[in-house]
Amino acid sequence: MRRFLFVSISAAILVLGRAHAADERPVILILGDSLSAAFGIPVEEGWVARLQRRLDAEGYDYRVVNASLSGETTASGLQRLPRALELHDPAVVIVELGGNDGLRGLPVAELEANLGAIVRLSRLAGSTAVLTGIRVPTNYGPRYTHDFFAAYGRVASADCVALVPFFLEGIATVEGLFQSDGIHPTVEAQPLLLDNVWPALEPLLAGDAPCLDAGPAPVSLER
Repeated sequence: MRRFLFVSISAAILVLGRAHAADERPVILILGDSLSAAFGIPVEEGWVARLQRRLDAEGYDYRVVNASLSGETTASGLQRLPRALELHDPAVVIVELGGNDGLRGLPVAELEANLGAIVRLSRLAGSTAVLTGIRVPTNYGPRYTHDFFAAYGRVASADCVALVPFFLEGIATVEGLFQSDGIHPTVEAQPLLLDNVWPALEPLLAGDAPCLDAGPAPVSLER
């Protein structure tokens, strides 16, 4: 009986030790909106959950924390970021914000200022940022759509951070990859979202320093 109890306790300690070790893995924090919060689909099917599975499968010892909220803007994300940085001490912060700013017609200067502040705040906390570019529909006017998209490249270049040129690349103009609201990607689109993020993220996991000479060419979204 004593031997059985000893073995059971030892096994429990081992399991707890492994769980604790897993918690000590460096964190990849996702600061996003509904596109990253798996709106309208099972959470385990979202691109963020798929990111954790890819990291595990490819031997990258990181833990993904999804701090995304539906309806999040760059301003509200900036407000929430200090607490998230304090709680999770992330190695990498993936910033997937701006879509709701665009839908509300936020001035591009405010978008750019908020994104820049998020990137710099992350850096001050010892984190490396990844910025995901977003386009807005052309009915907002060619000048606004052009300047809105170009803001991501300017921030990435000025602050020397990795950039996903267009988060919805290969999805935005494809019928059947959006839910009935025409805004949120379907389950089938989630692997494509992950594939768009991965080329910007993977070099950071391998220790490469991001630095971009220029942002993407501003191309308007037509849907």
